[in-house]
Amino acid sequence: MKPLQIAYLLEDTGLAGGIRVAVAQADALVARGHLVTLITKGEPLTWRHSHAQWQFVSSFDAIDVAPFDFVVGTFWRTLPFVHAIAGRRGIHLCQGYEGSFKAYAHLKSQIDEAYRLPLPKITVSPHLVQICRAFTDDATYIGQIVDNVFYRQPQFRNETPRRVLLVGPIQADFKGIDIGYDVVRRVRSRVDLDLVRVSQWPAADDEPVDLAAEFHVGLDSDEMARLVATGDIFLGPSRSQEGFGLPAAESMASAVPALLSAIPSFLSFDGAHDYALFAPENDTTAMADALVRLFQDAPLRRRIALRGRDVVEQFRAHHTGLRLERYFLDRRPR
Repeated sequence: MKPLQIAYLLEDTGLAGGIRVAVAQADALVARGHLVTLITKGEPLTWRHSHAQWQFVSSFDAIDVAPFDFVVGTFWRTLPFVHAIAGRRGIHLCQGYEGSFKAYAHLKSQIDEAYRLPLPKITVSPHLVQICRAFTDDATYIGQIVDNVFYRQPQFRNETPRRVLLVGPIQADFKGIDIGYDVVRRVRSRVDLDLVRVSQWPAADDEPVDLAAEFHVGLDSDEMARLVATGDIFLGPSRSQEGFGLPAAESMASAVPALLSAIPSFLSFDGAHDYALFAPENDTTAMADALVRLFQDAPLRRRIALRGRDVVEQFRAHHTGLRLERYFLDRRPR
């Protein structure tokens, strides 16, 4: 079999889940013997290892795409370039519909225009397929990748205070970090906890960081994996605009029991919905009560930790890499 040659266009290389996923896909394809080039206007990657080739450009317009079987756009701004320079070889990797994000509300018409370009779409979550098909018919679920460094054997701590992980920038409204802080306020008088905040960005000016025992900024993949492994509970209050929720899956891979909002992305991990404790979206009271229940019920914590660890095996790189390979090989001109 002749190796595939694939290019991914990255707007930048800053620490973000969207960049992590594209780099992980590239690594998974490289591991299967294919040639992948990450083309970016950003700086060299420093926070994660990469086995792909890299090309640094000032503009996507000047890229020579002749060697590539496919060119993948990883963010809505890259899609017009992909369509212009790659034509039928262009692919849209959708990790969440940006037009639903509060921060991009003023750009929704431009985002929708980019989504309507005749580019086949691959998604990291099943629920995104239907969203993408509102713009173009050709949309396929490929799956997410959780880096191997996060997969660890269960270790159940008995120490208190229990460490509750709340991950993501409060500046991204769909992460629901404001809900997470409210939950902590409500339960502080009922349980003994340390809130561990993690974000790729510094705290916002009005963020209630005094509620957190720790606040970590800009951790690389290895540092993040080590920190996650110290957690007792993962608190995931994301809103329905969340495209996947990678920190939740990473924590579950480390056998950290998860309390999640009942949103499409989290509910799509497995049809049984027994791999986490769920609370209605934006319902602070229900999530606070569920957190107290997790604190008080050790067998429940253990059960969902083990079940969650099992469910996220589907997101190992070799599984998603195989699906990616099959997708691209089926579409490569013979």
